[in-house]
Amino acid sequence: MGEPTSSCLGLIPARSGSKRIAGKNVRELEGHPLIAYSIGAALDSGVFTRVIVSTDSNEIARIARMYGAEVPFLRPPEFAGDNSPDIEWIGHLLGTLKESGETAEYFSILRPTSPFRTAATIRRAWNEFLEDGFADSLRAVEKCHEHPAKMWRINGARMTPVMINPDLNAVPWHSSPYQTLPEVYVQNASLEIARIDVVLGRGSIAGDSIMPFITDETEGFDINREMDWIIAEYMLSSGHAELPRVRREGNL
Repeated sequence: MGEPTSSCLGLIPARSGSKRIAGKNVRELEGHPLIAYSIGAALDSGVFTRVIVSTDSNEIARIARMYGAEVPFLRPPEFAGDNSPDIEWIGHLLGTLKESGETAEYFSILRPTSPFRTAATIRRAWNEFLEDGFADSLRAVEKCHEHPAKMWRINGARMTPVMINPDLNAVPWHSSPYQTLPEVYVQNASLEIARIDVVLGRGSIAGDSIMPFITDETEGFDINREMDWIIAEYMLSSGHAELPRVRREGNL
């Protein structure tokens, strides 16, 4: 597994109160809570000096510790609402850790809704980020399936395309085959890596210089709707995806 060459914290956000899938962070997938797979991958990656779960729930904290993560304190309720941006809980967590003597240089966000992200995925992203050396942050992306050139804004009884072909004499992009359109990537929830000083010094989780980390379809698969859960179960049963190894101490 090896030791980290630079100090990086693995941060796993897991607030309570999910609306689209009730209790999704601790709902069982293949016999373990969803959050367990992000914890297991983070621990096995060898990248992180600490793997920390940020949650406002005592029950989620108990489960996270059972699978090997730290929960040094609960997230304040004001940073755990439906519309709370990431910068709030990350800024609070990193600031509190710094006050207690934490000296890590980097952090990574590993969302529990990406259970097929593996230890190898994390190591690959970490190595690419370190090799670049100049980026403020790295963010997982994949080639979009629904192209924004075929998306529309509705204004009353009319609509206009989100993207317009600058060559006004050519076929409009919304009427063009997918393969002829500009290559566009969409971010997914698999992982992010950034410098801690970007958060504490600039109030941003990404900074200005953001490098891509291209994931495959399973690494970037995100569970946010009931249909996603059904697809995830099918991918596992059909052998199209595998889950990271987990280790549990005690009974749920």
